[in-house]
Amino acid sequence: MLTLDLTNAPRWHDLAPGVRVQLRPLTTALMVATRSDPAVEAVPEGASDEERAVAVAKALARRAMLAWEGIGDVDGNAIAPSPEAIDALLDIWPIFEAFQLTYVSRGLLLEQEKNASALSPNGPSAGASVTAKPARKRAKTAQSARTSR
Repeated sequence: MLTLDLTNAPRWHDLAPGVRVQLRPLTTALMVATRSDPAVEAVPEGASDEERAVAVAKALARRAMLAWEGIGDVDGNAIAPSPEAIDALLDIWPIFEAFQLTYVSRGLLLEQEKNASALSPNGPSAGASVTAKPARKRAKTAQSARTSR
């Protein structure tokens, strides 16, 4: 069952020990805006899937990230999220992976659920009815042919 959260409130996501980010819900409007982001549209047509994934993730994070904790500059001073800082944060591989797993993949899992096939009325699934007539007599297998000799 699909559960709707009608509050549409931002949520905190842990990306690493001591590092968490507050993100807007992953909505259709957010994804549509991300797809039309100039940085995403600037990805060359021949770019790899990985290059495209990084561009989309950064564009999405720039739109979704409202606040964070545990992130600072080289002097150890806390800094606020900015487009440049968000891109730098996602350039850290474990952070990028955590962002993908805790935020982006949840939306993709829902997309997979939506694309799941229903039980087939005339196929081999649990919802199917039997369409073949039963065999009249049991066929001989190689094993039964050897033992009957």
